[in-house]
Amino acid sequence: MPRTVRKFVAVSLCVLLAACAGTQAPVRPVGETPRLTDSVLIARDGLALPLRHWDAQGKPRAIIVALHGMSDYSNAFDGAGKQWAASGITTLAFDQRGFGAGPNTGLWAGSDAMRADLDDAVAAAKAKYPGVPVFALGESMGGAVLLSALAQRDRPPLDGVILVAPAVWSRPDMPVSYRVALFLAAHLAPNLILSNSAASHVVTIVPSDNVPMLRALGRDPLFQKQTRVAALFGLVNLMDEARTAPDGIIAPPPILLLTGNKDQVIPRDATEGVIAALGPRALVHHYADGYHMLLRDLEGPAVNKDVADWVLARTGAEGPAMQPK
Repeated sequence: MPRTVRKFVAVSLCVLLAACAGTQAPVRPVGETPRLTDSVLIARDGLALPLRHWDAQGKPRAIIVALHGMSDYSNAFDGAGKQWAASGITTLAFDQRGFGAGPNTGLWAGSDAMRADLDDAVAAAKAKYPGVPVFALGESMGGAVLLSALAQRDRPPLDGVILVAPAVWSRPDMPVSYRVALFLAAHLAPNLILSNSAASHVVTIVPSDNVPMLRALGRDPLFQKQTRVAALFGLVNLMDEARTAPDGIIAPPPILLLTGNKDQVIPRDATEGVIAALGPRALVHHYADGYHMLLRDLEGPAVNKDVADWVLARTGAEGPAMQPK
């Protein structure tokens, strides 16, 4: 998560002591037709990305392609996916490259590769569910992938977009000391591995008020407890792209942006900057008691219902129109 960036300053001097070349995920030739099986998304380069799905009974009213956050994986949407399935929405979530049970765990794949996987997942969903509206939802890092994808010339054809606490803490929003430390570390010791709690004694960040959920993540072997410096650098590059993406978005699909007033991971000023840049192109919902992990907070079921209502309203199915809060 971006909280690692904040904690990073506390150990930056140690990082500078080790120098080595960065390791990145290998680039593979493309040529495959993206497709979904019961357990994987086959990307255009043939890579198999672990897939979870929560299926509506009968023909779904809508499909949500969901992108998880940093350190996380597709199981992030287990609670939300079950709730959306009960509303007639099928959710498809895959482990993004370098995360979860997928290949090259811990290696940063790059923004372009992550956006290409989103494109492939949308194309595969449309092929598997012809005629069913397809939406994309991105949480934190996944929100940055999705937001930056909207500014691309060949963006995925979507019926709507949901941004959940998108990771938009860009370099201009950071203190100079953070930017300098990250630059030096990324170029001198990119392969150094940091614990996500390396400086918990210096900085305490609460990502959610759902303590049992957070404890379960601590025991989950697929939730990454460490981050490579090169991956952290890549995440900040992605957040830079997401922060400026609204300037390049033309005639977007409907956008719903959800943010928590108690978010301690993404600084408020950065989020408000993106909201202002999106302007009337996005419906914004602020949750007074919401933290960063909105879908899994204690009020997560209410947030999930808001998402389902908004999606169904876009499809013409039952569901009240959502008003900004």
